[in-house]
Parts: sequence; structure tokens; C-alpha cells
Amino acid sequence: MTMRQSTSLSSLSSVDKGKKDYSAQSHYTRNNLLSGQWQSKVPERNINRNVLVSEEYVNDRQDRVIGKSDRSAGQKKKKKKHLITANLSGTRYDVVRQMVEKLGFSVTKDDDLGAYLIWNDSFVSMDRISELKSYQRMNHFPGMGEITRKDALARNLLRLQKAFPDDYNFIPKTWILPTDHSLLLGYARDLKAKKKQRTFIAKPSNGAQGHGIALYKNAEKIPQTEHFIVQEYIDKPLLLDGYKFDLRVYVLVTSCDPLRIFLLNDGLVRLCTEKYVPPSDGNVGRLFMHLTNYSVNKHSETYEKSIGVDTGSKRSIKYLNDHLRKNDYDVTLLWKNISEMIVKTMLVAEPHILHAYRMCRPGQSPASDSVCFEVLGFDFMIDRKCRPWLIEINRSPSFGTDEKIDYDIKSSLIEDTLHLLNIKVSDKRRNLANMKAEAQKRLFRTTKKGDTADMTELEKRRHNIAKRKEELKEQLNRVRKATAREDYENRNLGRFRRIFPSDDKIRQEKYCNLLMTAFSVILSGRGAAMQKEILQTYNNRLQEEDITDQIEQCEVDEKEGRIFTSQGRPPRIPKPLTSMPDNLPVTAEQCQDDDDDSDDQTESFNKRILSGGSRSRPQSIHQRSNSESPPANKSAGATGRPASNTSLQRTKSLTRIPAGNKTASSQRTGIDENILSSMVKEREEELTKKTLTALNEMRIKFPGKSDAEADNLLDRLHENMKFHKPRIASYWLVKLDSIKRRKVIDIVRSNVRAVIQRIWKCSDIDSLRLFRIFSRVFNRLLWSHGQGLWNCFASVGNSWETIFSKSSECISENEMNSCRRIVQLCKDCLLIVYQFATEAKAAPSQPTSDTEEQSPITYNGYSYLPSREAKPPPTWNPQTFSQRYSKLYQSKVEGMT
Repeated sequence: MTMRQSTSLSSLSSVDKGKKDYSAQSHYTRNNLLSGQWQSKVPERNINRNVLVSEEYVNDRQDRVIGKSDRSAGQKKKKKKHLITANLSGTRYDVVRQMVEKLGFSVTKDDDLGAYLIWNDSFVSMDRISELKSYQRMNHFPGMGEITRKDALARNLLRLQKAFPDDYNFIPKTWILPTDHSLLLGYARDLKAKKKQRTFIAKPSNGAQGHGIALYKNAEKIPQTEHFIVQEYIDKPLLLDGYKFDLRVYVLVTSCDPLRIFLLNDGLVRLCTEKYVPPSDGNVGRLFMHLTNYSVNKHSETYEKSIGVDTGSKRSIKYLNDHLRKNDYDVTLLWKNISEMIVKTMLVAEPHILHAYRMCRPGQSPASDSVCFEVLGFDFMIDRKCRPWLIEINRSPSFGTDEKIDYDIKSSLIEDTLHLLNIKVSDKRRNLANMKAEAQKRLFRTTKKGDTADMTELEKRRHNIAKRKEELKEQLNRVRKATAREDYENRNLGRFRRIFPSDDKIRQEKYCNLLMTAFSVILSGRGAAMQKEILQTYNNRLQEEDITDQIEQCEVDEKEGRIFTSQGRPPRIPKPLTSMPDNLPVTAEQCQDDDDDSDDQTESFNKRILSGGSRSRPQSIHQRSNSESPPANKSAGATGRPASNTSLQRTKSLTRIPAGNKTASSQRTGIDENILSSMVKEREEELTKKTLTALNEMRIKFPGKSDAEADNLLDRLHENMKFHKPRIASYWLVKLDSIKRRKVIDIVRSNVRAVIQRIWKCSDIDSLRLFRIFSRVFNRLLWSHGQGLWNCFASVGNSWETIFSKSSECISENEMNSCRRIVQLCKDCLLIVYQFATEAKAAPSQPTSDTEEQSPITYNGYSYLPSREAKPPPTWNPQTFSQRYSKLYQSKVEGMT
């Protein structure tokens, strides 16, 4: 047996790849190849045919092995960045694709139903819209055909024209055939009797691009069986270089719930290709003279392509504005009228669009983003008096770019439209999170809507307050969403300007009235139900802070126990501030002195540090037990009040009698109702003055300091406010949470409550008008996480007085001054609390062992333990921080009574 000599690699490469002659090649195994060992001489009988490989396979295998090792060494393939996808399979216009790619969107190759943006040239079904996710956007609204079909537009405008003839007079006289054929003939006979002659233009109801349009001098020749609309022809149009023209105005609708409309500040001026001559029997068939449609005139031999914006058969609206100004036309008034016509037309369509949209998107929150938008093409004609007339509305205006002027205007239109849509990559993730949250909410919902008749009084009050809070929170969410949307729109308007909602309050109120009437006329069954929603959505005078005040008031009602009946649990007194040291020893002598003072004066008021004649620190109330009632004569003698001091209570009880029983009550008592009302007002004014006097005499006292030292401390804080202001802001707005901030305000609130209760001699002070006013002030100071009180330290910003300026309630001068004094007390209280906390934090501490008994440390003349964990001395009686104030700093009240 002879051995065949193996060939080299170079000879292997020269072998014809199409031949499978392995005898002419060296035979090698896979393992030897990968290990780099060649077998030059191998017996033919030992060759395993199953492992024979070609050189190309070996080289490819080597490359793959090397590439794999390189990637494992650190050369990993970069992950493709997720982009916003756009489905443009439904559009034939290249300019749409170009602008989408310019903004960085990723255009899908097929019909991607999950794309962020879906653009179609034709209308899509309602089922397709209902299948859209919340992060998707489609360029058509359901129900928009109510104004884009010629017959539907005429029908809806004529219905509103009957209710508002002066507002909806911007369309020519219109008849819808075959229904109005007899009316059309009657109008023509009346004109003939008056020896007047008009030209009529007939258009197919659902036609487009000028197909089927014809002019008639004789109305009897118009076919009565066709679905046409017939209008009076505008035979005296405004001419441009002798040619008749119309305006293609582009309008963007980004949302219908709520409605938001934008107008592009440029558009197309489309001229006829034959100079205009008034219609006659000889020229009514010359469409190049009377029709301005581009699809008609582009076939004319005299059609001239535009080189610039001021030449050719297509020109820009900006050029037209300059031309009109040069000829002394009021361009501002013209576009004001056009803007109002667009808004009024969309208000007519809003009932249809909103109803169809909510049918497609049931359960969607009004504050959520719209999944639909639409670019509309409004066609207007201008007569010789520069009055605009609405001709028709195009649902899918052409985005063809045959000429440069087309590309310049339409590309900017699409680009600015995509900017205003505010499509973000995070929309999809947020949508999935919201869907999950809604599913969990439905899954874990345990309460059922029961019959309120079966509820107790307590449950009804809880239910009403909870329902009110939910309504306010939903309204607050809607207001915040609208504010954020408007802020984004103002920064990304581009060449658009928003025409609805209007910034003009008077005009906006007018639009709201038109919209409510449109709902009443078109959707008669829902007119009354939509009235409240329209006012809240489009003409809401409540700002964010006002709604927040109402929500906080509901929370205050819950926390203060106002939702509970007399049989329910009583309201809880606010706990002391935990941010301040509360382990302060009080001696037995001080407790004995406090007990003696309590026997001399009304204890419910003496236990407060907000008292007449001294600066004191606010605290909680130390209540007297029911068995400890002061002597009747002592109360009357000390205050100097007449013996019949209960007459006010009787008078106030009369004022609370229902309206139907007032007359009978006055007859029984022998007091005239007017005199009684006058007496009550005088008495209330007198007590309000006494309350103001008591509030003016109140002071905030610093623990361990005299009155003069406390006054000097406040003066120094005000003088060095530039230094302290950032630290006070950090302490009040950042360090303190909402509960602690409320406790600071409650220090003043609880003492004001005691003053009113003592002066007005009324146990139920919550029903007093003055205390309700004070409660609004306190809630306003806590508004926006304490920002309400902090704004009082600045010369600019939202003032607490706005709650009265926006209210219809009349506030007297004494009541307003009392509110101002309360605000000043709260400011002083915050400064004292801040300074006390600062000094307590800076106080030295002495480390002690666990076995040693700690002794109080004296700082600024005040004793307290070095830490909360330390054990107090045996003689120390633990009390709350506010109670400690009442023991250390008693106040005199003789001057306040």
C-alpha cells in the first residue's frame, strides 16, 4: 500500500470548491485541526469520513471561536436604545415620514398596532380607537365627521343658528337636499318676485377635491333627488391680482376632553387660474374661474407654480396679511373673526366628539392624556368687505409637497404638531403602572355602595366627607394636570397659538355659554348634567390653592372630630411638639402656685400661655372637671357684666330658629324681627371688638426669659431676618412634618378658641361666624405644606387675604384686623419655637454612666435633663411640654375681661 503525500494549505486553497474529491486533499481530524497539529501521513484505512471538513468550514470555525473569546473578554454588543415608534403605513405623504424621523422617532416597517404614533390619511373605525393604549396617539377623532361632511356641518350650524343668530351667521344661506328642496324653490321664487337674482352653488354632501361641484343661475335646474348641499354663491369676493382665492387655514385639536384648539399662524392662499368675472349664464361652467380647489386648478394650462411666497397660484397667508395691510384692511380684526369662527364651529362639534370619544374610551379619567388628535383644514372665503365666510372643513387635508411653499408650511405644521403632542418613552411604562394600579384597586375594593338610608348619622357624615374629599382631589388633579399641560404648551407652541381655551375671561365665558347651549340643543338629554362639568373644566375660577384649602378643611373636620355625633368619641387634643425638649422638671412649689391661681381665675383660660399682658408660649388646654364650676356671683362680679348675662344666649338661640318659625317666635317674645336682628348685629360687633382687644394683648413668652427679654428676642430676630430666614425656612418647611407644623398653629388656635369661648359665652364656638373665619385663616397658613405661613414673611407671594378677596362673604374691618393679629401671633410663635429649638440643640450635655443618677442642667435659667433617655429625679412630675409652660408662666386675665 502506498501513502499519499499531503498537500499544503496553499494547494488546498487552489482546489476547485465545486468538486468533492477528498483524495487530492490532506485528511485531518477536527481535534488535530483546532489544536494546530497537522497529520501529514495518515493511513487511508484509518480515516474517519464522518469528521472530514473543508478548509472553509475550518476557517469559519476558527473565526467564530476567536470572536467568541473576544466578546467574552469585554467586547459586548451594545443594547439597542428604545425609541418612540411610529406607524406610518396608513399615510402616503413623505413629509410626514421626514418630520417623524427628524424628531428621532423610529418608523416601523409593518403595521405595528403598538406604536406610540399612528398616522392615517383616512378615517379609522371606532373599534380601532377603543383598542388604543393610553400611551398611543392617533391622528383622528371619532365623531369628527359631524363637521367635516358638508351636510352634517350645515345641519349642526343651522341648529345653533336658531339659538344664536348673531354668533352663527358666518356661513352662506344653505339648503340640504333633498330635504330642503321645497324651501330652496320657495326662496328662489321670493327673489324672482323682488326682481333679484342669485347664483347657487351645489356640492355633493360627501364630496372632496371639487368633484361634482356646479353653479346654477336657476334653482329649478338643481336635481332634487341628489344628496347635495346648495349655498348662495359669494359673487362679490375679495380679489388678489384679479383672481378669486380662498384660505386654507390649519387647525390642530390635541384633545376633546377637555377641548384644546390651536391655530397655525400661516397657511395657503389658493388662487383661481382665470381672472374673476361675476357669474352669468355664459360663464357658470368655467370652473377655473369660480372654484379655488387646487385639485381643479392644477389641470389648467395657466396654472403657475410658486417660486416664492408672493408669486404663483399658491401663496402664503403671511404674504396676504402684508398685502391687506398695504391696502388699509384691518388684518387684526380679520383673524380675530376667523379664530372665533373656528372655535364656534368646534364647539358645535364638541358634543358629538366628546360623546363618541367617551364611548370609545369608557372609564378614562378626564385628566388623562388624549389618545387622539387631529389636524383639520378650514377653508374660508373673504368678500369685498373683508368679511370671512366658512366654506368647508377637510378632515384629511393634503400634505402633498409639489412645490416649495407646500413643504415649508406643511413640514413646520407636522413638526410643531408632534412637539405639542408631548410623546415620551416613559408613557408606555407609566401606562402599564397605571393599569396595574387600577386592577389592584378593583381587586381589593371591599366596600359596596350601600343605601344611605340604612346608615347611621355618624356613617353618613363620614361618607359625605370622604365623598367630598374624593371630588376635591379629582378636581385638584384635573387643575394640576391642566396647569402642567398649559405650561408645556406655552413652551412648545412653535408656529401655533392657542385659541381655546381663551386667555380672555369675557370671551371664555361667552364660549362656555355657547358650549352649554350646544349640549342642550344637540344632546338634549345631557345638557343639564354637562353644565356643571363645563363650568368646572373651562371656566373654573378656583385655583389650586383654593381647592387645597377645601381639602385641608375636610381633613381638619375629621381630625377635630366634627364628623362625630355627641354619642361618638370626643375629639382628641393635639399632642405636643416632639421636636422640642419635653423632659423638664417642675417643682412642687410651682404646682402649688398654679393651683392657687386656678382658684382665682377661670382655669380653662389661665392654663394658656397666650394671655393678656405677657408674652407666653402656647400650650394645650388644662380642662376643669365638671364638678369644679366657679361661683355664679364671682363670675359676674369679676367681669363687671350685668346679672342678665344670659340674654345674649337667648338672643343667639333666636337667631338659630328656622325661617318658618321666626315670625311666631317674635310674636311670642314681643320683639320685632328687625329690632332683634339689629340687636344681634350690634352685640356681635361689640364682642368682635372685645375679641380683637384680647388678641392684641396676647403675647408669646419665651421659656426662662422675662417679658422684656422675649420682646428683645423677637426684635432681634426681625432685625436679623436676612440671616435667620433661610434657617427658619429649613426648620419650618423641611425639618417639621405636617403634623408638627399643625401643632405649632394649634398652639395659637387652641388659645384663640379659649378666648372666644370666654368672651362670647358660647359652648359651641364652631358654629360662630367669627371662629369659622379664623379657621379659614389657620387652614390657609398650613396650605401647601406650610407655605401659606411662610409667605407671610415675604413681601411678595400668595397672601392669606386672597381667601377673602375671592369669597362672596363680607368681612368687617374688626374681623379682618383680628385675622391679621392671628397671623402675627402665628409668625411670632414660629420664631419663638425656632429660637427655642436652636438654643436647645446648642445646649451643652454631660455624659453620665448608667449607674450614676443624672442631675438637671441649667441653661439660660431653665433646667432640663440632658437626654430623653435619662431618668428624671424622684421629685419630678412628668408633664407635657405645653403643660409645663402653663405651670411656669401663668398669666393674668383681669385686663382682658
